[in-house]
Amino acid sequence: MKYEKLDFKLHTSYYQELWSLDDNVVFLNHGSYGACPKTVLEVQQSLRSQLEQDPVNFFGRKWEPLLDNARTKLATFINADVQDLVFVQNATTGINSVLRSLRFSPDDEILTTNHEYNACRNALNFISSRTGAKVVVAKIPFPLESPQQVIAAVLEKVSANTRLALLDHITSQTGVIFPMQQLVKELQARGVETLIDGAHAPGMISLNMQEISATYYSGNCHKWLSAPKGAAFLYVRRDKQPEIHPLTISHGANSPRTDKSRFQLEFDWTGTDDPTAYMCVPEAITFMSSLLPGAWLELMQRNHQLVLQARQLLCTELEVQPPCPEEMIGSMAVVPIPASLENRSHVWLHDKLFDTFGIQVQVVPWQESPGILIRISAQIYNTLEQYQFLATALKSLYR
Repeated sequence: MKYEKLDFKLHTSYYQELWSLDDNVVFLNHGSYGACPKTVLEVQQSLRSQLEQDPVNFFGRKWEPLLDNARTKLATFINADVQDLVFVQNATTGINSVLRSLRFSPDDEILTTNHEYNACRNALNFISSRTGAKVVVAKIPFPLESPQQVIAAVLEKVSANTRLALLDHITSQTGVIFPMQQLVKELQARGVETLIDGAHAPGMISLNMQEISATYYSGNCHKWLSAPKGAAFLYVRRDKQPEIHPLTISHGANSPRTDKSRFQLEFDWTGTDDPTAYMCVPEAITFMSSLLPGAWLELMQRNHQLVLQARQLLCTELEVQPPCPEEMIGSMAVVPIPASLENRSHVWLHDKLFDTFGIQVQVVPWQESPGILIRISAQIYNTLEQYQFLATALKSLYR
C-alpha cells in the first residue's frame, strides 16, 4: 500500500466495507462526487435489469410510479411540497435550466459572489453574453470571521436593477455554509429573487425548503445523500413554475394530461435515458439513516464533529489558523497550506499526495492569499487517523 512509504500504519474503517472504495486509497474527498454504497448500487442494478428485460413495459408502466415514489420520499426528506420538485441529473443542470428559462435585458443585474462554483459562474457569463445583463460580484472575504460578513457583502451590491441572486448554499472552493435563510429573507425584502446552488447541502446539513423559501433551489443527491451519480433535484416556487423549462424540450411540452403540472410533465421526460439513479434516492435515504442509532441527525452531527477535529489537527500540525468559524462548517472544511508550498501548483500538490501517499483529497486554487487550500471531507467511513496521515504527508513535502 502506498502509505507504507511513510511507515504509517493505517487501518480501514468498518464502514468503508459498505462502499466500493479502494482500500489502497485514503479517500478524503467525498465532497467532489460523493460515493454510493454497495447496497444502493445493488438496487440500481436490479432496476436496470428490469428496464432491460422489457424497456417498453418499464417505461410504459413502471417508470412513472417509481419516479413519483422517489420524488415523494425526497420531498419529505427536505421538507418541500412534492408538487414543487423535479429531478435533474446534477445541480449544475438545475441552475442552467432556470437561467436559460428566464428572460433578461441589458438593464438587469444578476448578483453572485466570488465564492460561486465555477461551472455556474460560467453559466452566468453565458447568459450575460447573450442578453447583455450585467453580472455583479459581491466580494466575500476569506478567511471569514462571521456569517454577517457574507450578508453584508451581498446586500451591499444590491441595486434597483438587481433581478436575481445566484448563491452557493455551501461553497465548493471554501467549504463555507452561507446563512441562506437570512440571505433569502433580506433579498426578497428588496425585491430580489434567489437561485440557490445547493450542490452539497442535501445530506450534509438538515435541509428545509419551507424555511429557506428560495425562489429556485437545485441540490445534488449523489454527494452527501450518497445516491448513484446522476441524481439531483430542482425546486421551483409554485408561482414561478410556468416560466421554467428543462434544457431539452420533449413530449411534456404539449402533453394533454391534466393530472400533473406542465412543470413536472416537461422535466420528468426529456427523452430516453437511464432514470434509475433518481429511483434509488429512497434507498439512499433509508440506508444512510440506518448506519447510526440517531439516523440522519446523528450522521450529520458525527461528520460535522469529525471534520472539525480534522481541521484543528491539520491547522495545529501545519501551524496555520482556521479560516472561518466552526458554525460555518458542515462536513467539509478547508485549511490553508503552509507558505513553503505556495510556489507549487494545486495540481502538483494533489498529484503528489495521490501518487506518493495514496491520498485522495481536494486541493483548491484560491484567487487570493493563501493561494492554495486543502479541502477535506468527512463521511462516516473516514477516521481521524486518516487526517493525521494527511498532515504527516504534507509536512514531509514542505520540509
